[in-house]
Amino acid sequence: MTETLAFGAVDTVLGRLLVGATETGVAMLTFRDTPGARDRAAKRTGLPVVADPARLAPALDRLTAYFGGDEGPFGLPIDWRLTAEVNRQVLATLYASVPYGKVVTYGQLGDRSGTGVHAQVIGQVMGGNPIPLIVPCHRVVASNGLGGYSGGTGVEVKRWLLTLEGALPATLDWDPAQGP
Repeated sequence: MTETLAFGAVDTVLGRLLVGATETGVAMLTFRDTPGARDRAAKRTGLPVVADPARLAPALDRLTAYFGGDEGPFGLPIDWRLTAEVNRQVLATLYASVPYGKVVTYGQLGDRSGTGVHAQVIGQVMGGNPIPLIVPCHRVVASNGLGGYSGGTGVEVKRWLLTLEGALPATLDWDPAQGP
C-alpha cells in the first residue's frame, strides 16, 4: 500500500491553517493555506496527494476546539517524517510533556528531552517544527522572556497563543475573537 498525504484547512482568528496528514498521523501545519504551501509540503514528504477529509477531520476539529478555548490535549497521532532524529526527540518530548497553559524554557526542554542539546539549538529546533500549534513550540520560552517565534506573523502570535492559554495575563483590551 502506497502512503499518501491529504490536506485539510481550517479558518481561525490567525487565518486559514493548512494541515497535512499521512496514514500515520499529522505531518505538517502551516499558517497559510496556499497552493505553494501545498506544493512544498507534497515535495518535502515525497508522497502523492489524495483527497481524504475523514483523515483530516480529527485534527481540524481539535484546532477549531483549541481556538474556541478548549484546554484539552490535541491527542493526535503524529507523523515525524519531516524531522531529524534529535529534533524528533525534542519535539516528541514537548508534545508529550508541556500541556495547555504551561511553558518550558529552551534549556529546560533540552534537559527534559535527554538530548543534551543547548538552549540555542532548542530554539532552532522550535523554528523548524513542521507541526506548530499541535506540537506546541509556542510554549517554549526564553529564560528572560518570550523568545522568538517563526509561526504566523512572529512573536505577537506566540504572545496571543500564550494569552489564549492563560500562560500570560490578558490585557484589558484582549479579545480572543481578534487575532494579534
